[in-house]
Amino acid sequence: MSSEEAAAPTKTGTDDDGMSWWYRWICKLAGVLGGISCASMGVWNCVTVNPLNIAAGVWMVLTAFVLFLCEVPFCCQFVEFANAIAARADRLKPWQKALFYSGMALFPVFLSFSITTLFGNAIAFATGVLYGLASLGKKGEVSYARLQHQKQGDEEKLTDTSVP
Repeated sequence: MSSEEAAAPTKTGTDDDGMSWWYRWICKLAGVLGGISCASMGVWNCVTVNPLNIAAGVWMVLTAFVLFLCEVPFCCQFVEFANAIAARADRLKPWQKALFYSGMALFPVFLSFSITTLFGNAIAFATGVLYGLASLGKKGEVSYARLQHQKQGDEEKLTDTSVP
């Protein structure tokens, strides 16, 4: 056993971003479902003569491609650079993914507000919301026992100084 292997910390259920394995899988599943809904509704949105609807549909298909590329790169095996982009996307912080996915999902809705763009981008936006919630951190991250101990210490100091 080399010194590098001995010095390497053991990996627990969470990475450095604080997401558990099951929450990470929920985010990836939401990304896949968001990509499917964006792609199908984007193609449906392109079947029109209105240029804003066509632009919104093309953007939705692009959003679907980015979601597939970042969340499940094995779906894009024909793309030569898919693994490199997926590795770079995995290094992003959850709040960065949240802004990116939510922004990409909101743009077609502002471009051409319709039922198709609204429902097509809803799951992609939900993926951004899930990543945004992950960036907030775990519930109870503050050590309440430590705060309670400090509060008791402060109360004892106050009672000690008031006694003559």
